[in-house]
Amino acid sequence: MDVNEVLLPGVGLRYEFTNADGARIGVIAHREGGFELVSYPPEDPDEGRPLLRLTREEADTVAEILGAPRIAERFADLSREVPGLVSDRVDVPEGSPHAGRPLGAMRARTRTGVSVVAIVRGDGVITSPTPAEIILPGDVLVVIGTAEGIGGVRRIVGG
Repeated sequence: MDVNEVLLPGVGLRYEFTNADGARIGVIAHREGGFELVSYPPEDPDEGRPLLRLTREEADTVAEILGAPRIAERFADLSREVPGLVSDRVDVPEGSPHAGRPLGAMRARTRTGVSVVAIVRGDGVITSPTPAEIILPGDVLVVIGTAEGIGGVRRIVGG
């Protein structure tokens, strides 16, 4: 898909693309951090009609929601391409000895060879979590490694 980037002096950047239905869509990234989604009517392709405005935090949330299925899909593809490599989900139960502690304290990669590539928390996704990210009860860790290693992460998380 082609995305055109247009500098809007004093405003920010506008990204434009044509969707599968043939509609032109624009995303304006304002210098101060907000975002605006616009559409361009066929009768006047230069008139951007505002659809909605998002704060930076709201835009991050939408990006995480839209990106979560793609992340899972990419890991599933990778698992099919590399023999022995699997991706899976590991639930963090109430009472887990690692709930309320940083991800790095679990030492999952060192102990099992498995990488935690994302944390699903409620409706959001934390992609590429840092070792400082605090794990909470109810989180779902998206992991990639061997089946044996993933079993090890389940045992670590469960205590």
